[in-house]
Amino acid sequence: MSGRTPGEQVTIADVARHAGVAASTVSYVLSGKRTISATTRSRVLASVRALGYHPHAGARALASRKANVIALVLPLRTGMQVPVVMRFATAVVTTARRHDHDVLLVTADEGPAGLHRIAGSALVDGVLLMDVELEDSRVPLLRELALPGVLIGHPADSTGLACVDLDFRRAGELCVEHLAAAGHRRVALLGAPAAVYDRGTGFAHRTRAGVRAAAGRLGVDAVTRPCEEGPAAVRHDLEALLADHPDVTGLVVQNESAVGPVLATLPLLGRRVPRDVSVVAICPDELAEQSGLTCVPVPAEEVGRQAVALLMRRLNGEPVPEVTLLEPHLTVRDTSGGTGR
Repeated sequence: MSGRTPGEQVTIADVARHAGVAASTVSYVLSGKRTISATTRSRVLASVRALGYHPHAGARALASRKANVIALVLPLRTGMQVPVVMRFATAVVTTARRHDHDVLLVTADEGPAGLHRIAGSALVDGVLLMDVELEDSRVPLLRELALPGVLIGHPADSTGLACVDLDFRRAGELCVEHLAAAGHRRVALLGAPAAVYDRGTGFAHRTRAGVRAAAGRLGVDAVTRPCEEGPAAVRHDLEALLADHPDVTGLVVQNESAVGPVLATLPLLGRRVPRDVSVVAICPDELAEQSGLTCVPVPAEEVGRQAVALLMRRLNGEPVPEVTLLEPHLTVRDTSGGTGR
């Protein structure tokens, strides 16, 4: 008889007293960190069974150094397209489960301090970072930590990291190449909200760089502007763009929330799609398909799957490439064609 009150939790100290050994010996038997004699081990395990002792999940994780949990650091910031972001998150969660891992979602925008807190908690085996900036303040710390990590996106300097993303620079180039091939000589990029550019978010800057590079190479005039969220803001930005550049006949949109308002506003401004203005977007293919929109799809599911796969390889001590870029593809639909001017 243990003499314990029914429902009272059995502790490692109780097991030690019952087996007549030190608490550290019980810990070593359960964790396997040290060799214990067969006789002592049998006595400890018999006491564990007799008392009904169950190690705390956190203690088991600490003992094995494996929590079977990964963290997804997804800071919710101004200008983020939450529906798109959640596609990435869903892919991460479902893929992690196939690898017998759960996902801890961290949405606070804490920068390096948040990453340091996660690493020091011993709650996760590795970390995935999203909304990566060109000069991301989290990167230097990630290089120093023993915690394996993968970035969804890539900074200006990816040395010593593991990054995966769509090749957004090439995506911007593809959009301009398509419009140029259809005869458009003046194109514009309506991009992410200004806050996204201001904080140096990689995908937005790389797309803009791709648009400008392809335009320069093909002899196309290109203007680029941020586009704020909400139908009224989108209409304002589109009206301002066309007032300043009335000869624009090709439009690239990289702002999921702006796609619908852009297509609705252009006819109200006397611009028929695609006869007067061709529209190409960089967005989830499901959204584009609903609108008959020519687009470069953002493969959120595939990026999420590859990010988890890379992290699992890192957890197993396998080498991984510093940067994995998915090749973009353009799907032509009803909103693009030759210029009518």
